[in-house]
Amino acid sequence: MRVLVVEDHRQLADLIVEGLADAGLAADAVYDGARALEQSDETDYDVVVLDRDLPGVHGDRVCRELASRDSAVRIIMLTAAADVSDRVDGLELGADDYLGKPFAFEELVARVRALGRREASKAAVVRRGDLVIDRPRARCSRAGRPLALTRKEFGVLEALAAADSAVVSAEELLEHVWDVNADPFSNTVAVTIARLRKKLGEPPLIETVVGVGYRL
Repeated sequence: MRVLVVEDHRQLADLIVEGLADAGLAADAVYDGARALEQSDETDYDVVVLDRDLPGVHGDRVCRELASRDSAVRIIMLTAAADVSDRVDGLELGADDYLGKPFAFEELVARVRALGRREASKAAVVRRGDLVIDRPRARCSRAGRPLALTRKEFGVLEALAAADSAVVSAEELLEHVWDVNADPFSNTVAVTIARLRKKLGEPPLIETVVGVGYRL
């Protein structure tokens, strides 16, 4: 899952990104509304964590514009305002969820994961033959045997499974599983695929479509 954090308090934004990464999510941070709209044009995010009280381009405008686009992005709005009317306003702007500050980080992670699971194509538990992918618990097993996957390996496997037998390019995997700092010219995806194949065992589950990408 790819997450964009939009928060003008840089220290808080960076802490949220770090925490989401520790929870196995690929996250990027921007610190103003204008950059949030630009970044969302450049990258397909599953969830946007959006501070409502942004300077310059206000969070309300960012929320409205993101919600009006033809995309599956989900928005969780953050604000220090505690009034019910403020929460209602945020939801009417197009936000999918609302969380007041201060908040428990565990709750934010749970809400982000819940929003990411709302896409119909992403069931909580995905089964492909004898392979079982438990998305909420970030666990995977094959033929009843638990697989010890790293966060990136799990993310790649999850992305391939969500594609429902369609080919996924290395660029798409890099975009959805890694963060904005990933080097697009590296062999990171190929190395991760190789490790994943070894852990999945026989018979092989991941097919390489030469010059195109990978398919589960």
